Formats: sequence, C-alpha cells, structure tokens
Amino acid sequence: METELILCEYSYHTERKHFNWKNGLENYFIRLQTEGHCVAKVNHQTKELAPGDLLLCKPGDSCELIIDEYGKNQDNSTICSGDYFIICRGSWLDEWWERTERPTIKQLNDSERLLVLWKEMIREKHRIYEKNQEFLDYLMRSLCLSIDMSIRDSGLSQSNLPQPVRIMKSYIEENANKSIKVEDVANHVGFSSSRASHLFKEKFGKTIIEYAIDIRLNTAIKLIKYSDMTLEQIAELSGFGSYTYFHRVFKKRHGVSPTEWNRGTGTSSLSP
Repeated sequence: METELILCEYSYHTERKHFNWKNGLENYFIRLQTEGHCVAKVNHQTKELAPGDLLLCKPGDSCELIIDEYGKNQDNSTICSGDYFIICRGSWLDEWWERTERPTIKQLNDSERLLVLWKEMIREKHRIYEKNQEFLDYLMRSLCLSIDMSIRDSGLSQSNLPQPVRIMKSYIEENANKSIKVEDVANHVGFSSSRASHLFKEKFGKTIIEYAIDIRLNTAIKLIKYSDMTLEQIAELSGFGSYTYFHRVFKKRHGVSPTEWNRGTGTSSLSP
C-alpha cells in the first residue's frame, strides 16, 4: 500500500482569503491551525478554528476555509493566520482512514510531535535532487499514526488532566531514553521536584521515574523482538545506560533476565 504526498506546506496569511472546495475534495486534506484563527465550513457545518485545531477531511467532503476578521491578531488591527497542511492520497491512506472514526475537527492538547514530522516532510518534499520517496512515504504514515495518538491523548480522559501534568507526561515520553531526572521534569513545568512528583503520582499512580522505566522497558522489548542489536546496545539505546542496570530492572519486572526472555522463556506485560 502506498501514499502520495501531493502538497505539504506551511502557509501564513495577512489578508483575506477564501479557499473553496464546495463540490467536494478530490484527495485527503489535513490541516493544523498554528496561529490566529479562520472559519472552516465542512459538509455544511461551520466552526471557527483556533491554534491547535486539527482539520481532517476525506475525498468527497465539501470544504471551505475563510480567513477574514476571524484571523485578526489580538489588537484587532491586522489579519494573521498560520497553518500546516497536506493534500495526499493513496491506498494506505484509504485503509488508515477506514480503521476508526475520527472527528472532523479536534483540538489537540499537544501538537509538537506532529509539527516535527510536518516540518521534516516539507523539507523532503522541497528537495529537488536525491529526493527519497520511500522516506516521504514513511513520514506520511508516521504523521497519520501520530495524529491518531494525538487525538487519543487529547480525549476526555486526558482533557481532565491539569496542563502541567500533560506537559510532564509528554516530556517524559520524549526523553525517557536519556538520563532523565525528576528535577529535569520539574524544571520543564516550573515546579519544585517535590510538587511535580506528588502531582504526577497523584494522577497516574506511579512516580516519574517509574513511568520513564516503563517506557524504557517497552522500548527494550521491541528492540529485542524486532532488531538484531546486542543486549548491551539495547540497554544503552533504551535509556538504561548500562547493561547491569538494565538486567536488574528487567529481571525485577519480568522475573527473568533479558537473555532468558529473548530465548522465549519469559513473557512481557508491556509488549504489544
């Protein structure tokens, strides 16, 4: 199954614009509002888009985007509206779209992961020489799968979490393979270590370090299953630093050593 990335751009508008696909889109259209506002009319439903709003449209959807007075900045003097968007098609995208029901518009709690992929796709799409279509294909798939994760993380259960807790959780997930400390997480949200630790454990039932270890173990198990790396390499790449520490933590969690687990004598409660 393939993907075809027709357009992938960042756009910034300082004057009135009206984009019109009233007769129906021919391809998938995915757009993330990052600055200012605009109005989206999709299948006769109208909503003002604010920063963090993700728009998902499929072929055949009627769509209009209107940037006018809604796109003015805070002092109401000039229009400013920024967004990242892609237009794409392909059999893999058809299959991905049918996997689950998604909202047409979703406010994301954290869009940074999507923006990293989006920017990389733009750079690769703009490349004239030695463009790697396979790389673009995998970036496109990664973006779509990350969209599903972002929608899930921005769901009802996540929206009930205080923003500092969501930020801490995302920070740990992004940095668990490094030598992360409680102070690092606390400093990221401007809290003391004790306050950050208490708040995180209150919401998730485990400490910051325990959550980081869960992520490292999950990463290690996937590398054991799907790579030919040595256990020493896996220990370092997963964030444990040394094999000795990795061995101790792994055996405490699973009751067997990584070597024994790799031989099929152990099972993992963390593996997918």
